Amino acid sequence: MSKGPLVPASTILLVEDEVELATEIKTELERHGYLVRSVSMADVVDITRMNGAAMLILDRLLYGVDSLSILEDMRKRGIKIPVLVISALSSVEEIAQGLTAGADNYLAKPFYMVELVARVEALLRRLGDIRATKLSVDDLEMDLIEQAAFRGGKKIDLLPRELKLLEYFLRHAGQIVTREMLLKDIWQYDFGIETNVVDAHISNLRKKIDDHGLPSRIANVRGIGYMLRAHAP
Repeated sequence: MSKGPLVPASTILLVEDEVELATEIKTELERHGYLVRSVSMADVVDITRMNGAAMLILDRLLYGVDSLSILEDMRKRGIKIPVLVISALSSVEEIAQGLTAGADNYLAKPFYMVELVARVEALLRRLGDIRATKLSVDDLEMDLIEQAAFRGGKKIDLLPRELKLLEYFLRHAGQIVTREMLLKDIWQYDFGIETNVVDAHISNLRKKIDDHGLPSRIANVRGIGYMLRAHAP
């Protein structure tokens, strides 16, 4: 069962199928003090969904296939990682397509490395305050860097799967979360997992985050799934 690759939150993800260019980009950015990890698009979705990263540098054409559709899907899923698209497709219309699909910046090939570094620095500086390191609803808080949860300032001992569940609910606070969403995003499409396993994990999470005698913070939505709500007054 895949748990998704873990990376430090300060890492820049790089998706580039030209090995020589990928190596040059990685070397140049690391020379400027950045952590760079070359990954596949499948890894990007897993990392950005669950573990976070500073930003993504994405080649638009991967093995001849336009990756903008994947970027659009990421944005629809609420994945907000800053994205710099690099591409040999450089007409006004093609750049507009990239920005419309969800790119924060677009750099046409060929380019000088000094310009790439400048774009990366500007993007991280401009969007830096968007990249949350903590999530919270009322007195329930999660530190994404330390991977630790707190209730009323006191640390809650959660298992890895429970931490992933809590992060997911905090990111979707006030929204309906279906069992299918959890199976897909937490269990990575593992069709061997039954929905009662999801229910059991949520039951265990409730015992650790709820206050005795008060309604559960994770409410049942009959026939659909769950919702993390604000603490009842």
